[in-house]
Amino acid sequence: MQTNSRLNEVYKNASVMPFDDGSKIVFFSDVHRGDNSLSDDFARNRHIFFHALDFYYEAGYSYFEVGDGDEMWENPNYNHITTAHPAVFDILKRYHKNDRMYMLFGNHNMALSDPSFVKKNLSESFNDDTEKMEPLFPNLKVYEAIRLKHLSTEQEIFIVHGHQGDFLNDQWWRVSFFIIRYFWRFMHVLGVNYAASPAKNQHIRHKIEKSYNKWLAQHKGIMLICGHTHRAKFPATNDQAYFNTGCCMHPRGITCLELKEGEITLINWHMHSRKDGILYIKRSVLKGPTPIINFMRCSDGNTENY
Repeated sequence: MQTNSRLNEVYKNASVMPFDDGSKIVFFSDVHRGDNSLSDDFARNRHIFFHALDFYYEAGYSYFEVGDGDEMWENPNYNHITTAHPAVFDILKRYHKNDRMYMLFGNHNMALSDPSFVKKNLSESFNDDTEKMEPLFPNLKVYEAIRLKHLSTEQEIFIVHGHQGDFLNDQWWRVSFFIIRYFWRFMHVLGVNYAASPAKNQHIRHKIEKSYNKWLAQHKGIMLICGHTHRAKFPATNDQAYFNTGCCMHPRGITCLELKEGEITLINWHMHSRKDGILYIKRSVLKGPTPIINFMRCSDGNTENY
């Protein structure tokens, strides 16, 4: 199935949620939380990720996880992931308890598309300290896509992981899953990368981005926020409104998108040092902030005026 038809299908079935200029949302994707073993690429950045989530929680943001939050292709037992990163899951539990967490599934956690799996595996988790099962994300709903619709302008932000239409990670995802689970998982420890991943293959990454931009060209006024390629993207206002959160596995830190006061910003969180040699976690603006209304165009390509 071509990318265009897959995106049309997902867009049509996406849950619609309201937002306005008072909304504060942070978008993360491709966290790939693992089991803290040698193959867990998230482990190097878990303290940075925790600090960023704590910052956004205290600032009143809602947390949108745009797919592949957990590395479930390499880790068959979800409880191994939760016990490996207790501090991270503790703060995610706070977001969920306060109705400020929205989770999408991606190709690496496609199992979350099954509500029965989510109920069985994510409702509770084992606490090593108390040696008891405790609530994790009770009544969690995991989405394939979400459409945010502005209450005043009716501008839409379409949020989807980005694997839709990527043949090896969409229609043939079970084949890729089998290869990674039973072969590449062990090669990963030795430093061998999976060649079919868009994060590692420049040709596949560019092909996906080109296909998504073509879809956007047919849907004027819609912004698209996704992940999957692991490459952060922030368009100029005269380009197609294709945004990518980047990922949380890069040696140089983690990236995300902030939506606040009707403006969107690409952010990098990374380790930095002061002159006295003390290390700290730094928030840096990579692109923006840019008013989202700048990305709302009529069919003639002009920006709408409100």
